Amino acid sequence: MRIAVIGAGRMGRWFAKFFLEQGFTIVASDKNWEKLQKLKEELSVEIADNVKAVKSADRILVCVPIDNFEDVIREISAHIKPGQEVMDICSVKEAPVNIMHKYIGNAVTLGTHPMFGPGAKSIKGQNFILTPTNAKEQALARDFGKWLESKGANVFFLTPEEHDKIMSIVIGLPCFLCHVVCDTLLSTGEFEKAKEVSGVSYRLLLNLIEAVVSEETELAASVQMNLPDLDDLGELLSRKIGEWLDIIRRKNKTELVEKITTLKSELAKVDPHYSKAYKCMYKMLEVVNGEC
Repeated sequence: MRIAVIGAGRMGRWFAKFFLEQGFTIVASDKNWEKLQKLKEELSVEIADNVKAVKSADRILVCVPIDNFEDVIREISAHIKPGQEVMDICSVKEAPVNIMHKYIGNAVTLGTHPMFGPGAKSIKGQNFILTPTNAKEQALARDFGKWLESKGANVFFLTPEEHDKIMSIVIGLPCFLCHVVCDTLLSTGEFEKAKEVSGVSYRLLLNLIEAVVSEETELAASVQMNLPDLDDLGELLSRKIGEWLDIIRRKNKTELVEKITTLKSELAKVDPHYSKAYKCMYKMLEVVNGEC
């Protein structure tokens, strides 16, 4: 199979390398010719412009930011042939899937979302979401899903709408929280000293915050702008912060103990093994300290 990887950013490079290792022929394209030349030198893949790449491929994987997605799909749509398969890897799914349906009528499209970043060393153990919307897409999703599972991935099937609702929680809220907490910590004026003397929980929290903040700025902004329920989650978070702060302001320890106890009880109902996270935290820190 010949696969066109449209977009030579970090995820585009990751998938080009991954598919190449699986024995597929890869042709990569990007509007940034310097990126393409670098990719060619790194992996010895073919490179071309978007149109030439699409014309020669059996499967097309679009790895471009959502802000550029419609322009790219519009550009390549006239050159897509029956029998080809077109997939995307955007972090949101409803809008990209609708765009593919709008412009591509003679090939099978499929929204996908790899739940990992370019730092992943392998696909083994990683989550991969597929969002088929009709019979042809479901057939492609089943086939591609089985192949991904054979490589060790965990495959999930959601509608584009279900995906975006869940991703508002899974991706949008952590991203939003990390940026807000980082802003808060820097505003205290004690960031460096706090990091220097920090304990286990703070070091892990800070590691997560700094990892999220280090991600591509445009991607982080686009994800937060395009996930549909993030504003509602933000409002819920604001109300919850208000409730907890009110107890702290009133110095009502009894009420705070009751609230934490209730929280533990409710958490145990949905995650009976949550207390194991304490031991996991120390193991995670050992890994972090060993690799950094």
